[in-house]
Amino acid sequence: MNAPAAGSPSPVTPSLQPVYRFAARTVALKPSAIREILKVTAAPDVISFAGGLPAPELFPVDAVARSAQAVLSADGPAALQYGVTEGHLPLREWVCAHLAATVGLSASPDAVVITSGSQQALDLTARVLLDPGDLVVTENPAYLGALQAFQAYEARIAGIASDEHGLRPGALLAFLEASPVRPKLLYLIPNYQNPTGVSLASARRAEIVRIAARFGVPVLEDDPYGALRFSGEALPALGTFPGARDCLYLGTSSKILAPGLRVAWLVVPDRALREKITTAKQAADLHTSSFTQRIVLHYVSQPGVLDTHVARLCGVYRRRRDVMLAALARELPAGCTWTRPDGGLFLWATLPAGSDTTDLLSIAAREKIAFVPGAPFWVGEPVHNTLRLNFSNANEARIEEGIARLGRVLRG
Repeated sequence: MNAPAAGSPSPVTPSLQPVYRFAARTVALKPSAIREILKVTAAPDVISFAGGLPAPELFPVDAVARSAQAVLSADGPAALQYGVTEGHLPLREWVCAHLAATVGLSASPDAVVITSGSQQALDLTARVLLDPGDLVVTENPAYLGALQAFQAYEARIAGIASDEHGLRPGALLAFLEASPVRPKLLYLIPNYQNPTGVSLASARRAEIVRIAARFGVPVLEDDPYGALRFSGEALPALGTFPGARDCLYLGTSSKILAPGLRVAWLVVPDRALREKITTAKQAADLHTSSFTQRIVLHYVSQPGVLDTHVARLCGVYRRRRDVMLAALARELPAGCTWTRPDGGLFLWATLPAGSDTTDLLSIAAREKIAFVPGAPFWVGEPVHNTLRLNFSNANEARIEEGIARLGRVLRG
């Protein structure tokens, strides 16, 4: 074999190492238990209570089509062009008016950042605030998507005990008094929480924001479900309570209009934090779709249209919740309990001690019924005899049949 000619490149020895060398932080990236379940329950004969899905038959498809056509006709070039990172100014102005009218929150358009869904807002907040090892405090159990966002940046998460009235202020106070480090963030879903459906009591809201302010812990209020109220009293945003400080507010069009539009809003009163979040968003996607922002704005700007649509959603979801509650009482064996939410999309069931809903899911799958086991929602030690049920995405007949199937599985 002849040697390479002088000056020619040496042959490259193939590497036996993997070509892609992952960043260390990817160790913390875990697939969503919900998304994995949805992959195997997409068959039409499966009755799924697993996803947090709005009812697709209630999407205002024709109205959105009219809004899209109106946007293209009136403002087509701008709608199809790049936009400012903070979001379309008229939409941010609408957000401020909407929040003032619905949750009593006063904000200027400059304080609002439009994001590509709530999940991006969670990611951006985590990206800007969290270093590896930083501490985030949440309810327990907590929203799985938020846990994923915080864990992606290698944060430590502490779950604070919650009950039928939401996070317990005394448990939060005891934790903060004992903690050797100050948490970077307190994350809450006060209204019809995911996964439990529980709402945070008014007196607790006031106490929690005072405790957070005392210890210098910013509060991120995530409110995707607040407009979906079936009963009870509408409560104002956490940032409006006396003594509140450093409160962020996250809202979205996903549950009141359509999740596919991917339009949400993050209210960040602190200018320095807002500038960092805006810069992080520039690096992520430059800006949320100019087109869908304008579609949402056109739709919500029509007098009475959004209120009428949300009222329709609440009416249908209320009936579906009631059907599910009645079916649970009729079909589940003794020793099972569940929450009775005043709104939202979910309820939370607890089975007798010793049950394992992760194991139960594989049995349920054979009965063509799906739910989400509770274990992934727990921070720290998982509680295996819990599960989440979604009541918004199945009609009343399928809810009754699905809970009947679940009851048969539980009775063995």
